[in-house]
Amino acid sequence: MPIPRRAVAATVPLLVSALTLTACGSGGTDSGGGDAGGKPEGDITFQTWNLRSNFKDYFTGLVAEFEKANPGARVKWLDQPADNYADKLSADAAAGTLPDVVNVSPDLSYPLAKAGLLMNLDKEPAAAKFKGEYTPEAWQGNVLPGLDGSYSFPWYLNTGPLFYNKALFRQAGLDPEKPPKSYGELFAAARTIAERSGGRIATLGGTPAVEDFGRYGVRLMNDDATRFTYNEPKGVELLTEYKKLYDAGGLDPQSLTNTPDKTGQKFLEQKVAMNPGSAHDLETFKKNAPGLYRELGITDAPNNTGKPNMYVMGLGVSSRSKHKAAAIAFARFVTDRKNQEAFTHKVAVFPSTKGSLDDPYWTRDDGTDEGRVRVASAKMLKGAVNYTPVVLSEEMKTALKNEVAKALQGKKTPKQALDDAVAQSNKLLKQG
Repeated sequence: MPIPRRAVAATVPLLVSALTLTACGSGGTDSGGGDAGGKPEGDITFQTWNLRSNFKDYFTGLVAEFEKANPGARVKWLDQPADNYADKLSADAAAGTLPDVVNVSPDLSYPLAKAGLLMNLDKEPAAAKFKGEYTPEAWQGNVLPGLDGSYSFPWYLNTGPLFYNKALFRQAGLDPEKPPKSYGELFAAARTIAERSGGRIATLGGTPAVEDFGRYGVRLMNDDATRFTYNEPKGVELLTEYKKLYDAGGLDPQSLTNTPDKTGQKFLEQKVAMNPGSAHDLETFKKNAPGLYRELGITDAPNNTGKPNMYVMGLGVSSRSKHKAAAIAFARFVTDRKNQEAFTHKVAVFPSTKGSLDDPYWTRDDGTDEGRVRVASAKMLKGAVNYTPVVLSEEMKTALKNEVAKALQGKKTPKQALDDAVAQSNKLLKQG
């Protein structure tokens, strides 16, 4: 997929609609030809997502290496632009031309798998035998709700550290070497910082998103992903705590309308004590806010589950491929340890293969800003999960954001706001 990650969930309902018109099966039923356990041979297509411009030589080399090792197989590499990628998948699915191996995130693989167009790797012995090569977290990240299996070979992973200002923690009498790890600790620290700064310093610049509810321990959906459930009592509890924090000044006064860029700027100006970031931000701090740079702490986002958040990317195999053995072999080849590590050394993402993150490249700080963030982020991936529901669209995210804003403003109770957000999202889900 594009790097950095771009949100595409808003187009998933369109993809689902197109697939319902064309699919003959459901739940990943394998209705294509080809012997999945046979010798890798035949012509297959491999589609990536906005990677050609920066990684042409890497993928050209991969294809050549695979073809050399498998003389009977040929791979045609396709690459699609970031914009409207889900629409392209929809058109291919409708036309019966879905590539043999396709670059997908779980939100994009879900409608394809539900329509029977992606192979269930757990139920295909030729693919399932490679499961042990990947981390359990990565394999689980591609397991789809209600479909009883994983539908993509795990590829690269991503997560993001949370930056915090040690000077602001110290000024509030908090230990700068012990950032909050749970939401209870976060709320307590935020109230202290607001109180001792006279309301001048907020701890957070944005309102809670669905990932926050997940990290808090809220059940976001039912087991088969047909109904949102984040309005359960624990969800109401979280939003009630955010309301208290908003009233106490622990949230930035403009948090209801802040964009990520605005919260980033306020963190740079040292008006907000904690904010997500990347290695690129460290370069900005070093140049424009050297005082902040010297006092910068890096931690993971607080959670009550013991499991940080991560994003996952995979390679799905068409269930209707005419050359399944070649498609499985190539998808596994691209995502094996050697090739994943080579790719993730080229860009700020992380391998999903077992043992890779124990390498010194991801465990030892080399003194660079990139190394500092890379090591801190890699630690977060062990035990991490993807909290974002695969069926969550941008419209559903907006519904939650708007209702959260009404609760924080006191226009609705937290319970009513979440009840209304869930009702809107469930209605959209049924329409999709």
